[in-house]
Amino acid sequence: MKRSLLILFCLIWTTAAVAQIRLGQSRYTSPRPVDILELNYSKPQTFRIAEIKAVGLSTLDETAIISLSGLKVDDRIEVPGDAISSALKKLWGQGIIGDVKILVTKIEGEDIYLLLDLTERPRFSRVEFTGVNKTQEGELRDKVNIRGRVVREDVMNTAQRNIEKYFLDKGFLNTDVKIVQVRDTTLPNSVKLRFDIDPKTKVKINEIRVFGNDEISDSRVKKKLKKTKEHARVAVFRDVYSRLTAATPSDIAQAALYTDSVSQNDVKTYINKNFKLNFFNGSKYIPKEYRNDKENVISFYQSQGFRDVKILEDSVYDYSEEKINIDLELEEGRKYFYRNITFEGNFIHPDEILLARLGIQKGDVYNKEKLDKRLNYDPQRGDDVSSLYQDDGYLFFNIDPVEVNVMGDSIDLEMRIFEGPQVTVNSVRIKGNERTSDHVVMREIRILPGQKFSRKDLVRTIRELSQLGYFDPEKINPDLRPNFEAATVDITFELEERPNDQIELSGGWGGFFGFVGTVGLVFNNFSLKNIGNFDKWDPLPVGDGQKLSLRVQANGRSFQNYSVSLTEPWFGGKKPNALSFSFNHSVQRQVDFFNQNNFGNELGFFKITGATLGLARRVTWPDDYFSISNSIQFQIYEFDQFGTSFGLSYPTGKSNSLTFNNTISRNNVDSPIYPRFGSSFTLSTSLTPPYSSLNQNISSETPDEEKYKWLEYHKWMFDASVYTPLFGSNKFVASARAHMGFLGSYGQRIGMIPLERFVMGGDGMTFNNFALGQEIIGLRGYENQSITPGRETRGTENPDPFGGIVYNKYVMELRFLVSPNPSATIFLLGFAEAGNNWGSYRDFNPYDLKKSAGLGARIFMPAFGLLGVDWGYGFDAIPGTTQRSGAQFHFTIGQQFR
Repeated sequence: MKRSLLILFCLIWTTAAVAQIRLGQSRYTSPRPVDILELNYSKPQTFRIAEIKAVGLSTLDETAIISLSGLKVDDRIEVPGDAISSALKKLWGQGIIGDVKILVTKIEGEDIYLLLDLTERPRFSRVEFTGVNKTQEGELRDKVNIRGRVVREDVMNTAQRNIEKYFLDKGFLNTDVKIVQVRDTTLPNSVKLRFDIDPKTKVKINEIRVFGNDEISDSRVKKKLKKTKEHARVAVFRDVYSRLTAATPSDIAQAALYTDSVSQNDVKTYINKNFKLNFFNGSKYIPKEYRNDKENVISFYQSQGFRDVKILEDSVYDYSEEKINIDLELEEGRKYFYRNITFEGNFIHPDEILLARLGIQKGDVYNKEKLDKRLNYDPQRGDDVSSLYQDDGYLFFNIDPVEVNVMGDSIDLEMRIFEGPQVTVNSVRIKGNERTSDHVVMREIRILPGQKFSRKDLVRTIRELSQLGYFDPEKINPDLRPNFEAATVDITFELEERPNDQIELSGGWGGFFGFVGTVGLVFNNFSLKNIGNFDKWDPLPVGDGQKLSLRVQANGRSFQNYSVSLTEPWFGGKKPNALSFSFNHSVQRQVDFFNQNNFGNELGFFKITGATLGLARRVTWPDDYFSISNSIQFQIYEFDQFGTSFGLSYPTGKSNSLTFNNTISRNNVDSPIYPRFGSSFTLSTSLTPPYSSLNQNISSETPDEEKYKWLEYHKWMFDASVYTPLFGSNKFVASARAHMGFLGSYGQRIGMIPLERFVMGGDGMTFNNFALGQEIIGLRGYENQSITPGRETRGTENPDPFGGIVYNKYVMELRFLVSPNPSATIFLLGFAEAGNNWGSYRDFNPYDLKKSAGLGARIFMPAFGLLGVDWGYGFDAIPGTTQRSGAQFHFTIGQQFR
């Protein structure tokens, strides 16, 4: 017995009280007692491990646990010694063991037999939430992903903090989270974890008070707290009422005799305190956003010349159970101005050129934000100082503005320049284009191996890749790996593909009338070459950047349209020459829905069948944002008891049209879905041969059947759009657009044709109108086709030609980006527009416009394209009436450019 106690004492001391090493009985029985002569504490002995076993495991693998201990059979260890201590520490360090003992079960000569006596920690089998809705529960499961993990305090504390942060980011400052552990009897050694959550009420901001701002008003400071806003309130009348009810007759009489003037600042302070109309801004308090907003205030002050501005103190305290107040105390400091600006280290460009690029003169207000932009990168202008060097290959160029002298309110700047070597592009690679072929991406890249590095070409490449529509514009990342010694750079464009095929599907079954709706498919990355390669089908062959469009549209028996088009953007594979072909067949029928004896029978129809072959190419003059496209279009117009609807004298007949179409356009907008800056200009012309000059027998007296057998006209269309970011943010964008159209003739022998005219009003779509042979122009706030000459006489015995020959339209929109997510890009807009449509040049008056204004929303989903809804109010009367158009709702599909 004494032997056993001595051995036990020695082994406990050796392992520093971390674990026990027991001899004798345990869950494993030793075959015989251990001889004390073999274990002498004063003289540690070396043993060979003959066997290692582990007991007490329920879910863990015995072999794996023994391996984690670091002990192996045939290892030679000293007992007592460090090997046992080290094994215990390793097992404890895994965090999966609740208790561990290393037992010596037998010693035979130099062989020692070890037993690991373990207790596993339980594991979390599942997580439950109470006090939250299904949506919140789904989001919380992603943030509390602990299923299968070992039960530990740090794991539960982290989960609790994540839940509290989740609700904190939503404005719930007082969320209470309780953790309840319940043993799971369905699984061995498992625990269910339940989070009882009480979010309490959302905390909003009652009032923000600003102190110490002598030079800049409270309202301007608060405006820079972009995500930290006071709640909306109109407390002026409540304040007046409370004062009147509390006042005595003598107080009222004294107030009536009060003649002292009130300062403008007092009026502003009173209104700011009692009158807030920020109904569209959330007023919840989010600490993270508040910290960012304080930085915004500092940046704003520094842009106004207050270089030394500080936030001395800010306090967030309770106003009520659901509201808080914020006090912000500033120290503005003095306002600074630039004085002397010098350059050091510039050998390539003289000071005069650099100063002109900088765009800051002596006496200008100190503006740190502007200085950084003009030195390093100005995305809107692109002519900063760095561009002067980096567009010419000087990738390592660096400029450091140093304040060498501050005297009074004046600052002297020394621009210290490192020009570096001129860098050549060594290699250009792409990654992430899983569906799109390499050559489709590489042909859009403007910066190529062997060329001088150019930041302008790099930025242009990013724009061109965004314009393709195959990749997420927000995630196009050029990874630059420069080599200073070799003066080269390797560029890898990291891309993330997104779905860009579109489906347009709407409609139903109209019984007797048949199918009503639209089915459209647009494959924007089609590949003719891969038709035989089924590995490239997704669901059709993809990868070569061709565009295939298929569309069927119907309104029962009244209207059907079938169209197919294919575009190869790089015809020949060497230059961006876009070859396109399209075929279209449309039919519009008049069906008798009123005469019982003839109900449902066809009274007449109008058909258009046409094909177009076009070739477009990019040009580099006046700059490389220009493109020119030419096409030839042939169309057959066939009437059967329908021609008089357009003002023709014959109801039945056929007309042909052969046109040469030319379009000159310039487009440098940064994104096709939500442009933030840039412009787009398009001038298009459609010309037919002058048939009347070739056939002297045709005159104005010639019957319409012969005169319009071949349509003779020329049409001119002009569209312009300009996008400008507002308020220093890419979320607010102003869009200004102008649209004009003119239809002309080659003389009086034929005059203005009744077809191909302009039809104005409504949403600019043809779905509810099915206006064939006409140019549809939208004007929100007015009914479809309502601003159209000839509308009043349509359907009479002697109708005028339906449609205008000249139109003007102007649009101004203020857009706000709600979500930039490429899977669902959402933006809101407010608009004001004006336009009109005239049936003759004699009546044309560009100042006589129909005006409207309203609100709208757009959502872009890759599968469906751009969908929109607008509410517009027309301020003017529809032609032929005296009543204002009033409010109208409009629905749009796709980009409405006119």
